[in-house]
Amino acid sequence: MTQYKKIRKAVFPAAGFGTRFLPVTKAQPKEMLPIVDKPVIQYLVEEAVAAGIEEIIIVTGRGKRSIEDHFDYSYELEQTLVEKGKSKLLKEVRAIAEMAKFIYVRQPRPLGDGHAILCAKEVVGDEPFAVLFGDDLVDGKVPAIKQLIDVYNQTGAPVIALEKIKKEDSYKYGMIKSLRTVFGNARLHEIIELIEKPEPKNAPSDLGIIGKYIVTPEVMSALELSPKSADGEIRLIEGFKMLLGKSPIYGLEVEGRRYDTGDKLGFLQATIDFALQRKDLGPALREHLKNYCKI
Repeated sequence: MTQYKKIRKAVFPAAGFGTRFLPVTKAQPKEMLPIVDKPVIQYLVEEAVAAGIEEIIIVTGRGKRSIEDHFDYSYELEQTLVEKGKSKLLKEVRAIAEMAKFIYVRQPRPLGDGHAILCAKEVVGDEPFAVLFGDDLVDGKVPAIKQLIDVYNQTGAPVIALEKIKKEDSYKYGMIKSLRTVFGNARLHEIIELIEKPEPKNAPSDLGIIGKYIVTPEVMSALELSPKSADGEIRLIEGFKMLLGKSPIYGLEVEGRRYDTGDKLGFLQATIDFALQRKDLGPALREHLKNYCKI
């Protein structure tokens, strides 16, 4: 069996303005909005680390300093917790900075998700790497990005995360058309076409792209040559498009429930569902919801 380069690094594009959550994102990064008591981006970092990722590369922009502070040590806070004997909380906050090696890259202007990925080029080097966007949480037994890494380890090819969607929602998603399913896996597709946000009548399938990818050096090279969109931005999907027909690209329908935390309703659903799973909050919240639904 061919041994492919290990996926050691993950890139997190986090330089956007978060306009769907204004006004709260006027002075606070969207990625730092909490699902119960943890910011969204921490859930994603934990997903990557659970999948074996060793280096976390976060592409930030103006006003995103709190992301760096969150994944750093806080000596004043730690000293306060020591003095108050709160050893459990001390262990939790220290663990955040020790999950992985954190590297920060600045995107000087918001010129598209593809441009954000290219900003990390010098750090990722000539290696395949994972990409996790901050709007997509997947609650499943196996971390979603590990599911993609497993496909890469089998094929050595780029992999895109997919989800079955309602065709009437196709205008919100990048969509794929597949040639066939492969390796006897009904959830794994060989992609032959990528279409960005088609109208429902033009949707090539019911498979939408969600924000998790395995990017190979070939995709990065293609991305450097890809054309800008009409609004002057560089899209990650264009790098994948340029490889179509030249080398295999796979799409995997990931297992688990996906939440779009960039959408207000999706964010609320994630908050409630994650809280319900907790022993300290679940029973009381469940009782509250029961009483509320009786009103």
